[in-house]
Amino acid sequence: MLPRAHRMVDPADFAAAIRQGTRAGDPLVVVHVRADEERNSRLVGFVVPKREIKRANGRNRVKRQLRHLMRERIAELPEGSRVVVRASRNALGVPSKELGEHLDRVMARAWRKWDAR
Repeated sequence: MLPRAHRMVDPADFAAAIRQGTRAGDPLVVVHVRADEERNSRLVGFVVPKREIKRANGRNRVKRQLRHLMRERIAELPEGSRVVVRASRNALGVPSKELGEHLDRVMARAWRKWDAR
């Protein structure tokens, strides 16, 4: 499980990452990233829309998978980073290993875009 200190809960953090950050995506996940130089914590938030995955148990399953995957990757994020991971309906039922590969690829692209700004 992702440690509580790294969970994004403030709506302002979500809005800043989505509006001011860079985005990259594929058919399974979309990632918004932003580095906030004033802060030294790493925060990760998850969005699994009801419109994409209708049943609550499916949304919760995908969020649990993503939280577990991000727990393994949190140390690799730069200080002050804000990451929002949005899952699509295609993510439901995908094995964690495959979902992790998609997440790695998309996050790498998003950070390259952020660095190029």
